Amino acid sequence: MGRTGRMFGVDHWDVAPDILCLGKALGGGVMPLSAFLSTPKIWKVLEENPFIHSTTFGGNPLACAAGIAAVNVTLEEDLPGRAAVTGDYFLGELHRMQRRFADHWVAARGLGLLIGLEFVDTQFGYAVAAGLFKRGVLVAGTLLNAKTLRIEPALGIPRPVVDEVLEKLEDTLEELTE
Repeated sequence: MGRTGRMFGVDHWDVAPDILCLGKALGGGVMPLSAFLSTPKIWKVLEENPFIHSTTFGGNPLACAAGIAAVNVTLEEDLPGRAAVTGDYFLGELHRMQRRFADHWVAARGLGLLIGLEFVDTQFGYAVAAGLFKRGVLVAGTLLNAKTLRIEPALGIPRPVVDEVLEKLEDTLEELTE
């Protein structure tokens, strides 16, 4: 919800999904909440036998209240718009830095604040992640390796914090390439 610079990732393309599944962000990151949204035609299939789609925590009023609050905050604070602006800045700076370290850093790509940094191999990516961790910046690998690291900060991350992350990344890369 909002991470890519639009409310939903699919909103970047001229696509109307038949089914949209939401989780994690819908519960504000703290409540077990997900949603299944679909077209009336698809939903009609569930009416005859509603047990086709079941739920473990369905109807949890506290989780639903958290979901309503998460949607309201996302819209009222324009978190998608903020993620788009901050992500453009972040990616621009990452592209400039990547050119300096092109022997080890293959690419920086993403949408909004869903950013991936691809390195030449898993070992170097892991060393970057470890160097950032040592400097107080948490990143994650993708799938089961660290060749591509994910940067997924809070959608309201302030510009000075982005600059601090960039500085710590540059320090890490300089240390690793000396």
